[in-house]
Amino acid sequence: MGALGVTAGREVPRRTDFERSLLGVSALVFVVSAATTVAWCGSMAGCCDVSMPGGWTMSMVWVRRAGETWANAAASFVGMWSVMMVAMMLPSLVPMLARYRRAVGRAGEARLGRRTALVAAAYFLVWSALGLVVYPLGVALASAALRWPELARAVPFAAGVVVLSAGALQLSAGKARHLACCRAAPGHGRTLAPDAATAWRHGLHLGLSCTLCCAAPTAILLVLGVMDLRAMALVTAAITAERLAPRGEVVARALGLLAVAGGALLVARAVGLA
Repeated sequence: MGALGVTAGREVPRRTDFERSLLGVSALVFVVSAATTVAWCGSMAGCCDVSMPGGWTMSMVWVRRAGETWANAAASFVGMWSVMMVAMMLPSLVPMLARYRRAVGRAGEARLGRRTALVAAAYFLVWSALGLVVYPLGVALASAALRWPELARAVPFAAGVVVLSAGALQLSAGKARHLACCRAAPGHGRTLAPDAATAWRHGLHLGLSCTLCCAAPTAILLVLGVMDLRAMALVTAAITAERLAPRGEVVARALGLLAVAGGALLVARAVGLA
């Protein structure tokens, strides 16, 4: 019993030190990424929006500026998107990184910080890759809306349908499955190897699961405005709540019902019923 007590006494400080370091570094990264996002959005507010037929405004983040190449425009968007995703997803990622530490166990203590950073880098690489997909789709839709006024007038109705569909997706079995994966410990009780390749694969797996789990909130963010700080804050709070609340699946369903109601209201307004 005495030996066990000594062992336990030694393990607890190590784990506490790691968790404190993780929280400290994460808090610093969050502050920097959030401040950068706020500054970026503030610099584009008002002057970079255009009024569209149908009574809505389109962010010029989807439109290439004069003299700017498409490659530079895409790189700028993906850079902004990546920083924004760090600020939005980091609060829910920290517990996953802590669970990774416990899954690695004692084998990787000496390199634990570097391995954890590698998991986070792979995770956010997936989110950056999503930005590469989102940008050309947004550009195509913006170009079409600018070219055809009839299509622009249909955007408020389409936005309501997207929010309504996102709410239905939030209530689906697929959402519940991906959310359970994001909330579960790695390997369901099994340990993970402490090597770099395993850390990288684990981060990619977390990133893919997370993007699938967040498909509905991401769609709502894009509809409400990718540069809208209020929309970012709401989506961040929703994602964090469903990941960290004791009964996250209940939170996810409640958010889905709110999205369905909000989408229905947007559709009703678009057709003149509300």
